[in-house]
Amino acid sequence: MADMTLNDDLIFRQIEIGPMANFVYIIGSKATREAAIIDPAWQVRDLVKIAEEDDLRITKILVTHTHPDHVGGEFGGQSIEGVAELLDLCKAKVYVHKSEVPYFKSIPSSEIVSTDEHTSIDLGSTTIQFIHTPGHTPGSQCFKLSDRLVSGDTLFIGACGRCDLPGSSPEDLYFSLTQKLMKLDEETIVFPGHNYTPPQKSTTIGAEKAHNPYVRFPNKSAFLAAMGY
Repeated sequence: MADMTLNDDLIFRQIEIGPMANFVYIIGSKATREAAIIDPAWQVRDLVKIAEEDDLRITKILVTHTHPDHVGGEFGGQSIEGVAELLDLCKAKVYVHKSEVPYFKSIPSSEIVSTDEHTSIDLGSTTIQFIHTPGHTPGSQCFKLSDRLVSGDTLFIGACGRCDLPGSSPEDLYFSLTQKLMKLDEETIVFPGHNYTPPQKSTTIGAEKAHNPYVRFPNKSAFLAAMGY
């Protein structure tokens, strides 16, 4: 677990958890003691305990996308913990992109906040900006706070998310990568949704522009050809 403080108010924790090397993020305010948690699918009681050890109350659940390994549900023939179970342990709102709200049938609509490209929330003195990055799923979204980006399964270190799954779109993914994320400041630190390149757990937009082959194709046709389309 990485413990990183962004400023005098904000706490940023990167936690590897679950059998698929998922990264969960707890972002807390020292001033208000409120916290947002990103993609809690595995061992949610342990995640609540981590927050409580920092005297933080989880009040917001941010969802990069609704695949079961990020939010819970049926996965590989088993039922895994996730957002629904977390809501039994804390009073929080679930922030999910409007195109994927229907996937949360087990969660009361009163607990869901439908998001879009213009959504932002404040956590203490820090604003979290929602960036819609469809491609891996229709409602994939990244979260930008200060000089950091939590990229879910849209952008990995040296790679990108799959676009051969139901609901995926290689065309949308190309646009999200090249016209949204690669347009961010090159110093932006990127924190992905999985630990696929240990021991490295983060990267920068600048490093990805220089070395990630999936964002270096000269045009969309070349990207699609490389992806098998």
